[in-house]
Amino acid sequence: LPAMAVIYIRRTLPESPRWLARVKGDSATAERQLASFSLGTAVANKSDKIVKQPLSKYWLTLLGTAGSWFMFDYAYYGNTISTPMVMHHLAPHADVIQSTALSLIVFAVAAVPGYFLAAFTIDRVGHKTLQMLGFFMMGLMFLLIGAFPILTQSIAVFLVLYGLSYFFAEYGPNTTTFVLAGEVFPVNLRTTGHGLSAGTAKVGAFLGALVFPILLAKFGLHGTLMITFFFALAGLLLTAFCLKEPSGRTLEDISG
Repeated sequence: LPAMAVIYIRRTLPESPRWLARVKGDSATAERQLASFSLGTAVANKSDKIVKQPLSKYWLTLLGTAGSWFMFDYAYYGNTISTPMVMHHLAPHADVIQSTALSLIVFAVAAVPGYFLAAFTIDRVGHKTLQMLGFFMMGLMFLLIGAFPILTQSIAVFLVLYGLSYFFAEYGPNTTTFVLAGEVFPVNLRTTGHGLSAGTAKVGAFLGALVFPILLAKFGLHGTLMITFFFALAGLLLTAFCLKEPSGRTLEDISG
């Protein structure tokens, strides 16, 4: 039902002036809408060329945006939804309130600040660079926890490492995956590429939420986080080899 509501609302929204001018060639409508959005101070550029790039030309870019987002959502939502189970493995004698408090500490102290910091620094760091940094640090935290079980003998040490994984999830892919997917495609494919990427990512989120508890029961906390490390590593490699840095470039420049 929420998805149906989104489809209805989206159909009632006006098209973007960029799409009208550069895909439909309707500069007059684009100019009227742009003027209404900007209180009459903007004028559409009638000299813009029509953009008709084929999606087949951007399969590598789509692999980078959809693939890295899929890898991230598997790791992020698998961990997040199963955080109470993770805390139970860490402190089996803790009650529900104590486990919930530990989870809250991780999100309040680590995740939320990371998201705000990303919002303020993303353009200075670079969108692709920030995503790679986030994947690298996330993966490193998962690797340390998975490869060195001794680290989880101390709740404080575990919370620091686990919290850092969430900090760099927010200060990285949880901010940049949806930003990059809206930048790296030309104007006639921008929402198509973004939609395919986001939809693929939700499959990853579903799989993470589904299999994480199963893996936790079969391989334990350390084995499960080692598997999650490989997803973070895959996200890093897809970002590095399939995507270009769009930071500092105009959307017209990216559209070719």
